[in-house]
Amino acid sequence: MELLKIIAAIILPPVGVFFQVGIGKHFWLNILLTLLGYIPGIVHAIWVIAKNK
Repeated sequence: MELLKIIAAIILPPVGVFFQVGIGKHFWLNILLTLLGYIPGIVHAIWVIAKNK
């Protein structure tokens, strides 16, 4: 299941964060980071997934 979350985080970062933590502060922060730049959104999403194993 972790692999699916990481793949989702690479393709569409907010979806990967949503799968891990739901709608909360990390989800909204990831949407903001993804809008500001795709790479920061991916980095944040992978960090959230790795941190909350």
